[in-house]
Amino acid sequence: MFLYLCGVIIIKNLILAKKSIAVVANPKEESMNHLIIDAIQDIKGKNIVKLDLRALDDAPADFFIICEGDSSTQVKAISDNIGRKLKEKLGMRPNHTEGMEGAKWILVDYFDTVVHVFYPETRQFYEIEELWGDAAITQYENI
Repeated sequence: MFLYLCGVIIIKNLILAKKSIAVVANPKEESMNHLIIDAIQDIKGKNIVKLDLRALDDAPADFFIICEGDSSTQVKAISDNIGRKLKEKLGMRPNHTEGMEGAKWILVDYFDTVVHVFYPETRQFYEIEELWGDAAITQYENI
């Protein structure tokens, strides 16, 4: 089964170790993730991907949303906009935020979804997508 959302095809059933694992969409998570993606796109964040970690054992969250900005100022502006938009629309504040001082990698933790906002060279160095390569990946176009 596939779900078409915001110009992206999302796979609803994952095959892991030759057995099917149904991934059930949580409307609250989907709404939050959509707002996060929208907040990133508002500030022209680039190379946005969502990693669905729900089918993986020992994953630290259900989703990672990863993007990058062209400067430390843009990286900080993206993370600020995510916080502002989720507080305004859903009344949510992040559990934890790290990296604001250097703004090369800002992590915004909403428990089930963790957002990683990178400076491009820092993203290449840490290769988060490769570390969680077994996750279902959804890519979003740059605006």
